[in-house]
Amino acid sequence: MVIKAQRGNTLRTKGWRQEALLRLLENNLENAEDQDNLVVYGSIGKAARDWGSYRAIVESLKVLEEDETLVIQSGKPIGILKTHKDAPLVIMATSNLVGHWANSEEFYKLYDQNLTMWGGLTAGDWQYIGSQGVIQGTYEIFQAIARKHFEGDLAGKFILTAGLGGMSGSQPLAGVMAGAAILVVDVDETKADKRVETGFLQKKTADLDEALHWIREAQLAKTAVSVGLIANAATVYPLLLQRGVIPDIVSDQTAAHDLLYGYVPENVTLAELAVLRKENPERAIALAGASVAKEVRAILDFQARGSVVFDNGNNIRTQAKAYGVENAFDIPIFTEAFLRPLFERAIGPFRWVALSGEKRDIELIDQYLLEFFADNKIVTNWIKLAGEYVPVQGLPARISWLGHGERTKLALAVNQFVADGILSGPVAFTRDHLDAGAMTHPNIMTENLKDGSDAISDWPLINAMVASSSKADLVAIHAGGGGYAGYMQSAGLTIVADGSDAAADRLKLSLDNDTSLGVLRYADAGYADSLDEVEKKGIRRIETD
Repeated sequence: MVIKAQRGNTLRTKGWRQEALLRLLENNLENAEDQDNLVVYGSIGKAARDWGSYRAIVESLKVLEEDETLVIQSGKPIGILKTHKDAPLVIMATSNLVGHWANSEEFYKLYDQNLTMWGGLTAGDWQYIGSQGVIQGTYEIFQAIARKHFEGDLAGKFILTAGLGGMSGSQPLAGVMAGAAILVVDVDETKADKRVETGFLQKKTADLDEALHWIREAQLAKTAVSVGLIANAATVYPLLLQRGVIPDIVSDQTAAHDLLYGYVPENVTLAELAVLRKENPERAIALAGASVAKEVRAILDFQARGSVVFDNGNNIRTQAKAYGVENAFDIPIFTEAFLRPLFERAIGPFRWVALSGEKRDIELIDQYLLEFFADNKIVTNWIKLAGEYVPVQGLPARISWLGHGERTKLALAVNQFVADGILSGPVAFTRDHLDAGAMTHPNIMTENLKDGSDAISDWPLINAMVASSSKADLVAIHAGGGGYAGYMQSAGLTIVADGSDAAADRLKLSLDNDTSLGVLRYADAGYADSLDEVEKKGIRRIETD
């Protein structure tokens, strides 16, 4: 059975709010990396714990009343509670372990017993929209690097990175959109084939010389190109150094957070690794850790020779340090290096999904943004590029970086479009967990905060409670699993614009309060831009002595 999200206006549930969440769950699997195993991305990032849980979630959403709440524990539905019509329809907690036990060893033990799952960031709470979200985030990073290091222009510049999987497969397209020549290394040719098929990758080869020839051609002509190289990054990165080939920008977006199921070690075939994972997982992890360390040492050497390098949020520095690379954290994290000024004003990855399945609905919202957000160059630039480059994956969707007040303005306008029949059906609004008030991760989102509060995880927990208090339709609390265990706490929310006054109320409360908390989080850490945002936007902040 192949799962696809239902389109059109026929409901299988008792209302559009429930139908929306059901379609988003289906949409996650329509866009999944491995639908047969419920894996959306990141090797083990699932939409539901197992197929029995998936079927039970679907049936529960079909009978759920508006004044009831479905409770989900790490991808498994537990019960339906009588609440009230303003309560979330779904609340979930995923991958959360008690402090002392929040490590990879304990997580895998529980995972193997089917007692938990890793929900990723948007997989477990049904908010994944395909590669577009990561395309935009990666594009914004490249643009920030261009502004900071290359006078705003990546034409003729060479980007080296790795990973062509469910999340990382966005990198080649983002590089082309930014005008660069980008080489992406991956051992799995099927992933490269999938990216070529979807138009995210232009060329592929298993020959390093051929790959470098294509890159040099594009650099000389100052044209954009994306090349996939079928090889292991731990082999290729040191080899480029030996040849004296120094890219302008170097990173990695493999599933290095998960040394057992994600990262593929050197000199081990995929078939051999599948056996090793079952028969000797400790050996598989050790080999992957050694290869990660080798790759990270090469990235540090590129940095020493002038490349702009960064950690793309996959925990690769943490893994490398555990395997002997003491200076791994000389590689900066992308959030602190390039995006923190945006997060200080709660500007982050906001997304919406046309539940009707009609691409025209997204195009109409694009037109609204181009007209009524004309002064916001980040938004208008992206909307134009997305319309040209980003294909529809699953239900039509869009993402753009919007801040406090902007998200609410857009959502309320869209809700009115639904009410007026301008759009074909309701629209679901959500965001990435990597958002100003929604994530604590001392090695990614909150690394090197001004006040030293990097590891304080109260904020995403408060975020989820605020979302529940603000009538969001779905509220989720996630923590790290696998290689992220013990390093992350995050929260997510979804609100459905069905054209009703009640939806307008839910949208305004949820979105205003969500971004207010994001601004307050950074203001509390002492960031001047956040304090300025508090003043300009009239956010009520309590000052203490």
